[in-house]
Amino acid sequence: MSPPSLTPCLEAAFAARGELLSSLKAEGTDAYRLFHGSGEGSPDFSGLTIDRYGELLLVQTFHHSLDEADLSAIDAFYALAQPGLKRVYNDRSQRNSRIANDLSAAEKTFAHLPVIAHEMGVQYQIQARHQGQDPWLFLDLRAARRRVMAEAKDKSVLNLFAYTCGVGIAAAKAGANFVVNVDFAESSLQTGKGNAGLNELPQRVRFIKSDVFAATRQYAGIGQAERVRGKPMPPFPKLEARQFDLVFLDPPRYARSPFGVVDLVNDYPGVFKPALLCAAPGGTLICTNNVAQVNKEQWLDQLQRSAAKAGRPIRDMEWIVPENDFPSHDGQHPLKIALLRV
Repeated sequence: MSPPSLTPCLEAAFAARGELLSSLKAEGTDAYRLFHGSGEGSPDFSGLTIDRYGELLLVQTFHHSLDEADLSAIDAFYALAQPGLKRVYNDRSQRNSRIANDLSAAEKTFAHLPVIAHEMGVQYQIQARHQGQDPWLFLDLRAARRRVMAEAKDKSVLNLFAYTCGVGIAAAKAGANFVVNVDFAESSLQTGKGNAGLNELPQRVRFIKSDVFAATRQYAGIGQAERVRGKPMPPFPKLEARQFDLVFLDPPRYARSPFGVVDLVNDYPGVFKPALLCAAPGGTLICTNNVAQVNKEQWLDQLQRSAAKAGRPIRDMEWIVPENDFPSHDGQHPLKIALLRV
């Protein structure tokens, strides 16, 4: 039996995105997913993603490596469908999704150069290869960034687990009057500062290198002890208590630090409650859960019970659904985004 052909799958995915790509082009957005094997209903290429970021065509595999015939098919198709893009292939099918493949000298030079991607009037730095693994802008979060921009004008915004601060920069661009990005990784915050510099922002955006638990406990007025069970805690910035009109919570699946544990499967309330207490009365939280196996209705029930127990019940909620470059054959998107009015 001959191996499956990739080109018809690319053609079908591109045709299905026709209306979306036209609307994104009209608004000046050139960052989007062109192919997502598992979402396209292409089981033979379920671990393959193809993303555009400005002039970069980023090809990644998470289950099986691509052979030269498949890479040639990708190059040939997009040379006609979206001419002028430069392709970089990251094979992340090995353990821990680490990039495993070598590049030619020319490819390597381009892969380590920042390119500029545009989304809804905001500019972002993107680099195909850097000291981390994940792209500097998560494309499935575009729907959430779009909603933040619609909500942010004249509001204070707290962006937790900010990574490269895309949500915070979008909020500032949309007219937020006070924006704070919190992340423990200095390298991610440096990328965020670079993104701030690319855009004409009406105010100074703040970047705080901190464990999110330490920051949210202080903002919420709970306080963060410098010693716990007799042991000194790692250094953390001292922050004054304050509440925010909009809190954005985008935690990783699992993380452990001396300040607390993030576990989106077994204990989302552990990270949700201090974030909730940072929201002003009448404010808004936008929360994400990126674990595919978590049922969204059960997750929402967790949030509602946790909020009620904290004395901050949810008054209203709305699901924010990823845009159509992230199709779901069963309507159950791996990334769940809940907007909560409290």
